Amino acid sequence: MKLKYIFTLLCITLFTISCSTEDVETPEEINEVEGLVNIKTIANDNHTIELYNEAGAFKTGYNNVTIRIKNNSDDSYIENANINWMPMMQMPSMQHSCPHSTISKVSNKKTLYTASVIYQMTNTDGSGWSLTFNYSIGSEEYSAKDTISVTQSEKQNVTSFMGSDETRYIVALIEPIKPSIGINDMMVGLYKMENMMSFPVVENFKIALDPRMPGMGNHSSPNNTDLSFNAIDTMYHADLSLTMTGYWVLNLKLMNAADELLKGEDITEQNEKSSLYLELEF
Repeated sequence: MKLKYIFTLLCITLFTISCSTEDVETPEEINEVEGLVNIKTIANDNHTIELYNEAGAFKTGYNNVTIRIKNNSDDSYIENANINWMPMMQMPSMQHSCPHSTISKVSNKKTLYTASVIYQMTNTDGSGWSLTFNYSIGSEEYSAKDTISVTQSEKQNVTSFMGSDETRYIVALIEPIKPSIGINDMMVGLYKMENMMSFPVVENFKIALDPRMPGMGNHSSPNNTDLSFNAIDTMYHADLSLTMTGYWVLNLKLMNAADELLKGEDITEQNEKSSLYLELEF
């Protein structure tokens, strides 16, 4: 009887251990940068800053950037950093920055941070720009800097110009990224050059819109609206009507809050393009 009892107890124990082992599941590792391509890594002795977007490259115009910081000692990723950055263009006799957002944590990701930057120019070989990161993790302060490559976009998706008020402005096309036939949500950013390092958003101006197809008799399209300021995202929005595929010139006129014309002209038979415009092709 005693041996039978011991054998039964042993079987129950082994069965319990087996079931417990089968019930334990290894957590699936999540790739938080899935679908993104690395643009650049910038390292110091302690950390490596990884920069990503969908294209894997910086270009002139508007760029979304996803950022994460890797601890060089154990390859783990930092979840609680406070990050500031400064893009800088080195010219032969001076240097300047460009419009760029603050860096914020991606709400549903543990290790990712997001920001945007608008490069208004670049050298023909993509050189000239650098990025400096100053960041803190807990009470420790760190810095990292390196040069980056910025390629020239095929179409004019950003333009820098002097307004009639003697202020330099930058207009950048943000949407549509993938234009289609019909009414597209159009979004642009408008900034002014306060000084070489500061490019604040310009609020409550108006940007008149007149899209044209130069290769098709310079015809326009119906149901467009002018660009108006949205205080929530601090961008300018409009309905952009594209009636066919091809090359489009988005002719613009910039007016200030007092409705005074700062840049751009109406399109007429004698004037086929505004001096202020953006381009797209699809």
